[in-house]
Amino acid sequence: MEREAVVIGGGLAGAAAATQLARAGRDVLLLERTRTAHHKVCGEFLSREALHYLALLGMDPAALGAVPITGVRLAACELLVETALPFMALSLTRRTLDEAILRNAEAAGVEVQRSTSAAALSRSNSAWDLSTDQGESFSARNVFLATGKHDLRGWLRSKGWHNDLVALKMYFRLSQAQHAALSGFVELILFPGGYTGLQAVENGEANLCLLITRERLRRLNGSWEAVLEHACLHSSHLRDRLSGSQALLDRPLALSSIPYGYRAPVGSDGVWRLGDQTAVIPSFSGDGMSIALHSAHLATKLFLTGNTSNVYQQQMRRQLGRGICVASALSQLLVRAPLLAQLVRVRPRLLRDIAILTRIPESAIIR
Repeated sequence: MEREAVVIGGGLAGAAAATQLARAGRDVLLLERTRTAHHKVCGEFLSREALHYLALLGMDPAALGAVPITGVRLAACELLVETALPFMALSLTRRTLDEAILRNAEAAGVEVQRSTSAAALSRSNSAWDLSTDQGESFSARNVFLATGKHDLRGWLRSKGWHNDLVALKMYFRLSQAQHAALSGFVELILFPGGYTGLQAVENGEANLCLLITRERLRRLNGSWEAVLEHACLHSSHLRDRLSGSQALLDRPLALSSIPYGYRAPVGSDGVWRLGDQTAVIPSFSGDGMSIALHSAHLATKLFLTGNTSNVYQQQMRRQLGRGICVASALSQLLVRAPLLAQLVRVRPRLLRDIAILTRIPESAIIR
């Protein structure tokens, strides 16, 4: 059968794009490889821009249990600096948010097909031929690629600027005192060979999302326990936070070969690349989910007004260029020379400046 639009991937970017298309009266099929929403390797930080786009979709993260984030705290060796964020933010697990945004898409009229992965995608004359792991075949006039950090077979991205990091994630239930001390803050904690973000999420839990170089991970024998011990050895702050805590997953979630700094090139293949398929910003910036939602809204706006995917990609590259370059350079510095964080002692406002520099430009936000 031929569909007007097929969206591959039911995360934030894919579900948001599908919702906007369906609301405009378009025929849209969304393929999501999992049966139900699940935890993902993600910092789960919803910035002002992300909250704006979720509101346009009619969604209220606070009603889903999201907790407020009003400040940022940097810990490096014995350095501890904090400042207020230049915007209001929330924190919500991807499992909760992804399920809600998929249900929101279904309510808008999107045909959502779960437990279905795209197996192959190729161009045939004026349409796309798509086959799934369930043995089905579709013909689509338009394809929106939103598979996140996982590449579709035959559609690999380039490696990006900063591609030697492995991400590990664990949920903890902190002690009552430590949870209270963390409340309202996102904490960036540096250690030799990596850094970690820590923030509270719903249900009294805390999300620790850690990045470490492959070389350092190899020297630690690939052991999660050794990685955590290494990070705590070099950060008394993290050691105190995790004192008396309870790990809530049997093992950490892991993701390797993350192409931080990647921006999709402008091409002529006609695919609309969304979210991490169009740009990957280092996690410490907290702008990944904003970019996913922004890409969905920009792509659908341009698509519905008769523009091409090339026009969309040109605008995305221009809008995100500064933020991704700044964030990628800082990510490399944080890993290689964490003592440079001492500069923040002299200028605490630097944390606010970085938060602003790595955001989607205000002029680019779709109202």
